[in-house]
Amino acid sequence: MTYIIRRLRCKGCERIHHELPDLLVPYKRYETECLESVVSNRQAPDVAADESTLYRWRVWFGKCWQYWVNCLLTIASRSGNPVEALSVPSSSALQRIGHFVGQGVGWLARVVRPIVHSQLWVHTRFAFLSDIP
Repeated sequence: MTYIIRRLRCKGCERIHHELPDLLVPYKRYETECLESVVSNRQAPDVAADESTLYRWRVWFGKCWQYWVNCLLTIASRSGNPVEALSVPSSSALQRIGHFVGQGVGWLARVVRPIVHSQLWVHTRFAFLSDIP
């Protein structure tokens, strides 16, 4: 499947930005729905990926979720709509994220969009592209 992603030049900063559809996560090769179903521990029989890929997605989520929560807090405070703290501290990453974007289907897209649009999405380079030994 081929997607057409528009490139837009900002008149304010003169930088080029890419319009990312909700079904994509930056630098991932699978749709948001597939990633979400795996990291939510839902059954994902229709995800065409091997167990090592599913494992890497879970590790990726485990490394990123706290950063995403902090980004969502920052975005909310910048917009003048601070989010109230949870009455009972949650130990679950999905519950903490759900406090900002809801826990229904599509939560990952609702996390990705504001972080990408705020230019806070962190890109990790592939190891083989790095000059560092």
